[in-house]
Amino acid sequence: MTRNNENGIHEDGNIIVVPSSLEDSLESRNLEQQKKPADFETAITATGFGRFNIILILISIPSGWSSIFETTTMSYVFPAAQCDLSLTLDNKGFLNAITYIGMISSAFIWGFLCDTLGRKKLLSIGLFLDSVFVLLSASSQNVTILILSKFLGGFIINGPFAALTTYLSEFHCAKHRARIQMMLGIVFSAGNVILPLLAWAVLPIDLNFKSANNAVEFHSWNLYLCICALPALVSAIAFIFMPESPKFLMTTGNNEAALDVFRKVYRFNTGNSPETFPIKELVEETKARTDSRYGGKITAHRTKIQAIQEGWQQLKPLFFPPHLPKIILVCCMQMLGMMSLNTLRLWLPQIFQAINDYEYNNNGTSASLCTMLDEIRPTNGTKKCEVNLNNSSVYINSIIVAVVTIIGYIVAGMLINALGKKKLLNILGIISGSCAMSIYFAQNSLTTIILSSFFVSLGSIGINVILAVVVDLFPTTLRTMTVSLTMMTGRSGAMMGNLIFPTLLQLGCAPPFFTVGAVIIGCAFLSCLLPNTDLKALQ
Repeated sequence: MTRNNENGIHEDGNIIVVPSSLEDSLESRNLEQQKKPADFETAITATGFGRFNIILILISIPSGWSSIFETTTMSYVFPAAQCDLSLTLDNKGFLNAITYIGMISSAFIWGFLCDTLGRKKLLSIGLFLDSVFVLLSASSQNVTILILSKFLGGFIINGPFAALTTYLSEFHCAKHRARIQMMLGIVFSAGNVILPLLAWAVLPIDLNFKSANNAVEFHSWNLYLCICALPALVSAIAFIFMPESPKFLMTTGNNEAALDVFRKVYRFNTGNSPETFPIKELVEETKARTDSRYGGKITAHRTKIQAIQEGWQQLKPLFFPPHLPKIILVCCMQMLGMMSLNTLRLWLPQIFQAINDYEYNNNGTSASLCTMLDEIRPTNGTKKCEVNLNNSSVYINSIIVAVVTIIGYIVAGMLINALGKKKLLNILGIISGSCAMSIYFAQNSLTTIILSSFFVSLGSIGINVILAVVVDLFPTTLRTMTVSLTMMTGRSGAMMGNLIFPTLLQLGCAPPFFTVGAVIIGCAFLSCLLPNTDLKALQ
């Protein structure tokens, strides 16, 4: 028996026969859907996740390492160079802080340039300049030149860091964006594994090259810094061959260029012809933004001069609702988080060195951490400066901390969408702060390593979760600027922490660890005020 259903489709038994007129109707509907201008989220989702994304992550590895190397290498150089450069405890604190001072001074410059001139070009230029200043630090013959080169390195590396965070997020859809931030954290943690491995291989070498007139000396720590310039140089070259962010191109009115990038990414990910990319037209984002208070005007196909003029207009929305309360909140959180994390993290190799020196001088006998910390405090005597090269345990302990951090990022990557960013920040802050305070009660080196590993792991994850929240909270025209501003305030916290930490160490054993712990717990409480930016909440 044959009958017509309510849609006019003839049903003959179990066979459905569709009239050609309805087929034409469905096909035309699909064509209309394809012809409809697509927004960025629709277009990037259509490219899929595949080979291009993997290549992008691989290229991001040396770029991410260069940021870590710029801020962390001094922690491993100090024990090897303290006699060559006559380093005091205050010198060490200032050298840790000076990189962050350079980053702070350039935050607005780089954020402005990335949001007006694009991500790709400044990634390549910035990383190349960073490699130059790392090589300058490697040639340092005194503390003054080392301080200057570390300042300049910090001034430059701030740009590539902010641009990389934004660049990665703008090649991934909302489904993968938070996990990519966790992936970036894994990349940074891998850099923290490479650094002590490299230090273990290079720093114990008895290298003492001198020029004919003794004006130039070259030691193992100089070689170590030379090698640390390679990741920035390699990634600078690699980004030359990468496309510009399609989101940035759309924002500046270059829709044809953006569509071309989407097609290339689609071809890499799927293996299909670019012509089969389902999106044929993109929305004109420049037409939708005319209020200078809430987004600023952007001229399509603008000149560099227009870009600079309009770029200043992009700063205005940050000082008006709804962005002002949000930028103040995330900046305060990042300042407290990075003050806590990057103070203790950068002093851990020195703490491990103190543990190693104590056990070396006491026939392998361990003691409470407070007792062993006496090894790095200044003495009133005229003790000869000596470098203990029998310090493999320092590098092993640093590697353990970095590996635990990588494991933490993997676990957080699986939990972030289930728990949500806000709840995850609460948990991370409270547990990591408790671990920092508990280090004071450590009675042996093993307990110190375990607590330090948990603190650095959870604190590092928290920093990247805050960045993921920033990317979600602000529009793309403000995104790199807000990441830069957030990191600027965070680095100001790290700078202050490293300047204060030597004084706290001289005051006693409890002040450093209780201060660090209390600060990051304060960050956890502030996270309760964040709006919910999770994917489920937005659907």
